[in-house]
Amino acid sequence: MMTPELTEKLNYIRLKALIAHWDDYLKLGADQRFSHDRLLKHVVEEEYRLRLGNARQQRLQRARIPEPWSIETFPFDRQPRLNQKKIMALYDSLSFLTGHQNIIWLGGTGCGKTGLATSFLTHAIDAGYSARFVRFADLIHQLYQSVADHSEAQVLKQYFSYEVLQIDEIGYVEVEPVQVGLFFTLLHQRHKKKSTLMTSNLGFAEWGSFLKNDALTAALMDRLTENSHVFNMKQCVSLRPKLSSDSDT
Repeated sequence: MMTPELTEKLNYIRLKALIAHWDDYLKLGADQRFSHDRLLKHVVEEEYRLRLGNARQQRLQRARIPEPWSIETFPFDRQPRLNQKKIMALYDSLSFLTGHQNIIWLGGTGCGKTGLATSFLTHAIDAGYSARFVRFADLIHQLYQSVADHSEAQVLKQYFSYEVLQIDEIGYVEVEPVQVGLFFTLLHQRHKKKSTLMTSNLGFAEWGSFLKNDALTAALMDRLTENSHVFNMKQCVSLRPKLSSDSDT
């Protein structure tokens, strides 16, 4: 029987699920004629499963993923130019994380870059890694604000802390020199220490057009190409539905 004293103790050691399911566990043990040993193991396994689920949910919330994606539903059949075998090998093994490598998807709007990157990010979260999704424009804005209030070190430390970071849509906005420097610093800090997933509608040769710093662009390209898996999706088709030519406007 659950007593107030027992409830207090279980709350103290944070076994709230056990409190909620106490009677269910006792009934299951009686109905199935579990031994004390088997019932205790069952309770421990259920608590462990619930803790894992709660921890995963917390990691998902902290990642701030705007839209969920799953690799299982990605239409590889519509992108025959994409190296599905290599993508799935990286996805299944998570070797890019253990090797602190980056993955970069380059291609036009709507070809599935963000969906693939987010699938990798979610898979890493499921495997227990800390993660964060951020659009390049939002990251640049945060870096700009950090200069104003002198919090650059804290912002860089925060983004460095994630074991896998997804920077989405690189190249859609132009940046100021101070932002370029901070962006380079962040990627330099993460280089060979943490994994970064990046998507861009621009090829590497075009990154100088918005970074506007030839020296830093060259140094950044050198680091990225040294330690990244790059998927060129320039020849891939858009997966977004097209409006009918006779649709109302």
